[in-house]
Amino acid sequence: PVISTATPSDCFDVAYEAVRIAVQHMTPVILLSDGYIANGAEPWKFPQSADLVPIEVSYKKELAEGEEKFLPYKRDEKLARPWAIPGTPGLEHRVGGLEKQDITGNISYDSDNHQHMVKTRQAKVDKIADYIPLQTIDSGPEKGKVLVLGWGSTYGAIKSAVLQLQAEGHAVSHAHLWYLRPFPRNLGDIIARFEHVLIPEINNGQLIKIIRDQFLVDAKGYNKIMGVPITKGELVDAVTKLLAQ
Repeated sequence: PVISTATPSDCFDVAYEAVRIAVQHMTPVILLSDGYIANGAEPWKFPQSADLVPIEVSYKKELAEGEEKFLPYKRDEKLARPWAIPGTPGLEHRVGGLEKQDITGNISYDSDNHQHMVKTRQAKVDKIADYIPLQTIDSGPEKGKVLVLGWGSTYGAIKSAVLQLQAEGHAVSHAHLWYLRPFPRNLGDIIARFEHVLIPEINNGQLIKIIRDQFLVDAKGYNKIMGVPITKGELVDAVTKLLAQ
């Protein structure tokens, strides 16, 4: 899974969510940020632990009734493996980078098993979409002429540009992604409701390639790779050109 923060004050919540996904789905999680966010600042209320949604962690503590031996790759409904605390009597098992046999966790060099395990791991990541929120529109109508779809530190510039265009009477909307892999289940439905999709990125267009491939939409990119942020004015100009088409 890959998730992204959008603002400095966003970082705590996104990191907390990364931990939730990691421990509940037994998977590494990549959290994306950048120098603009790292060097930015804004007021932020320090959260109290009592206000945080608890992250439920379930450990395997003993063999179940009728279970003869620990099966470390026997998966649950999330396709997550059981988590045994190292050193627990009766739950000894192998860990490491070599491919494991399905269910048993023994080291395996079998080609069919390897393909099965790769497909299973992909299915586990894809299934995380069932346990994350649906995508929302940050501002603007639910359907219209242009959707500006962003992620990461482009949030501020996109928000300011879209609000200005809306004030001028244009049907422009803004959606910002926290979850980049997997995407929220309804992202494709949102994208399909707009005539044009603009994806601003401070890179050479990583997200737009995935959006085009997965949703078969002719999204347009606005890419700036100069070591400085995208500005509000640049996005107003880019969206205005799309509105004229």
